[in-house]
Order: sequence, then C-alpha cells, then structure tokens
Amino acid sequence: MTPELTALALSGLVQAVLFVLFAGPANRELGVKYTTGPRDAPPPRPLSPRTARMQRALNNTFEALILFTLAVVVVTLGGQSSPVTVACAWLFLAARVLYIPAYWFGWSPGRSAIWGVGYLACLIMTVAALI
Repeated sequence: MTPELTALALSGLVQAVLFVLFAGPANRELGVKYTTGPRDAPPPRPLSPRTARMQRALNNTFEALILFTLAVVVVTLGGQSSPVTVACAWLFLAARVLYIPAYWFGWSPGRSAIWGVGYLACLIMTVAALI
C-alpha cells in the first residue's frame, strides 16, 4: 500500500473516532428516542456547545475527506507518488487529528489555520500529480 493510501485509511479511522466522540454525547443529550427516530422534527433541545462543535467537526471532516480522497486517487492511479505527495498526505492526516481538539476547545484562529494546512496539503498533492 502506498503511503498516501495508508494516510487515507488512517483518516477514515480518525473519522470513525470523531463520530463516536459526537454520537455518544448527542445520544445522551437528545435521547435515544430522538436520535434513532426519523428526525422529522427539530431536536427537543439544542446540543451542548462542545457536542455541537463535535458535530461541526464531524461534518467538516467528511467534506475534507472528499478532497483528500480525490488527491490520493489521482496520485495513486496516476502513479505520481513522490516525497512531496507523501509529505502532504501525512500533513493532511496530522492536521485532521489536530483539528479535533482545536474544535473541541474552540481554538481561534488556530482551528482555521489547522484546517488551512490540511486544505493546502490536498491542493499541493493534486497539483504535484499533474506536473
């Protein structure tokens, strides 16, 4: 397996951990009846600030994985792996791991800077595959 694919697989595991960090508190706060139901109505009460942050971090990580997956697929299928793409893949993974506590603790503007590092890593990987 290429290093980029390994970073992608580990990013998926980070996403799974983040889901648990959100789902557990959300189930306690909203009640299992609501969270396992069809959710046709708004929640009975708002999530706590930290649980709501984990929900936003979870959603953001899904979005980030789309761009990272695209970059990894282009690099891997194009046979364009290089030290630059490998470094960017690990940088993306590190940024996503750091993004969780950054969102949890409300680090500002650190959270946005960490997000930017991951985003730039994806862009650089994609461009590196094209040149």
